[in-house]
Amino acid sequence: MNTLRQDIPAGLVVFLVALPLCLGIAQASGLPPFAGLLTGVIGGLLVTSLSPSRFAVSGPAAGLVTIVVASIQTLGSFSAFLTALVLAGLLQCLLGLLRAGRFISLVPGSVIKGMLAAIGLLLIMQQIPVALGTTGDTPWSALINGAFRFSASAMLVAVSGLLILWLWTTPKVKAMKGLGWIPGPLVAVLFGCAATLWGDRLLPGGELPRITLPAFDSLSALVAGLETPDWLAWQNPSVWVVAITLALVASLETLLSQEALKKLRPQHPAPSPDKEMFAQGIGNLTAGFLGAMPITAVIVRSSVNVSTGAQTKLSILIHGVLLLICGLWFSALLNTIPLASLAAVLLYTGYKLATPRLFVEQFRMGAQQFIPFLATIGGIIVFGMLAGIGIGIATQIACSLYKSHRNALQLTRYDDHYVLRFQQNLTFMHNPALQGLLAEIPENSVVIVDHDNAEYLDPDIKAVLQDFGESAPERGIRLSQWPVAVK
Repeated sequence: MNTLRQDIPAGLVVFLVALPLCLGIAQASGLPPFAGLLTGVIGGLLVTSLSPSRFAVSGPAAGLVTIVVASIQTLGSFSAFLTALVLAGLLQCLLGLLRAGRFISLVPGSVIKGMLAAIGLLLIMQQIPVALGTTGDTPWSALINGAFRFSASAMLVAVSGLLILWLWTTPKVKAMKGLGWIPGPLVAVLFGCAATLWGDRLLPGGELPRITLPAFDSLSALVAGLETPDWLAWQNPSVWVVAITLALVASLETLLSQEALKKLRPQHPAPSPDKEMFAQGIGNLTAGFLGAMPITAVIVRSSVNVSTGAQTKLSILIHGVLLLICGLWFSALLNTIPLASLAAVLLYTGYKLATPRLFVEQFRMGAQQFIPFLATIGGIIVFGMLAGIGIGIATQIACSLYKSHRNALQLTRYDDHYVLRFQQNLTFMHNPALQGLLAEIPENSVVIVDHDNAEYLDPDIKAVLQDFGESAPERGIRLSQWPVAVK
């Protein structure tokens, strides 16, 4: 009870931030907006109750939009996708029970940042036609060929929304006590609602496309309106591919959010990643049964929760209850929100994920980081999320092996003395480099080998060293600290 003073305002602010994001992410995924609200409710109530974290807010994530869209197209129906989501939840629970959360540290930072940037770019590409006024799946070819009709009113609402979101990040607005606590996405959406209600007097071009939330007269009507999984779809191999993709990416995003949250608000003891993964699995299992969207822990809403002074899980539970109330009894009010406003929120979210500063930072870190970063982005955009992450990891491994291979051996000259340093364990892959360095050593010289850092030498390496050692006396070369016995 002593924390109510901090938790209630924090829960209200998190709700105001989550509401437009839940609606916008559902709309971007090609799903009914109510599915986004339902996902937020499940994440806010069920997952929060099971989660070991006091501050992590779970719900629909912009990072999964592209996976949802591509998966539904691949599987052919939303009901088949829900079956994959149920299986993904079961896989997450299994990963949690197997204590697989510790393996998050194996994913290279360049791949993680590339994944986030790719998600941002795909989000921007997807929402640009909506911001320009389309109501359907208008392909980019229509925009390029000029076959698309632009809506001036939708463009004005989207641009105004982006301007509002930018203004809300400026120091002057943050310093205003009356405005600083109001989330920018909410203000952008409210501006869009005003344009929907009164904009026809000022803006030509017809009525703005809006979201459509159904009105439920009773609980039975609500249950009847929910989509159910197609249980026969489990026999389709593509369903299992989608399930594995959802389980891995959702778990990755959740654990990354948890790691980022540790830096904002440390908890003692730190929340168990395995318990968090199990809680997310139960959430996705439930979401699949009820016809909702994939759930992850989301760092944007979690950081808002922390920054507004939340002390316990109560703030997140309050936000979940408010989302439920809005979906059940205020659908008419939410139906005034134009799609262009939600597109502005998602465009801004995509920009923050793929900010140019991120590309500059990765470039300055060198080719070993920048190449896997770009490979991950290109792989995700061209081949999909799971394949793109695999390409990024493989590229990072290749770059690391190349860099390690180049620095494994070092030859230094001091007059007629040569010091050959082994910087690490050597395998057969280092044979060409070793042979090249040994070939540089002239006759009548002294060779000293520093092999303290090499605990293992491959038999092929030992063979090369032994051959050189056996021929050294004939060339007048004296050996010191030679790592293998010479006959």
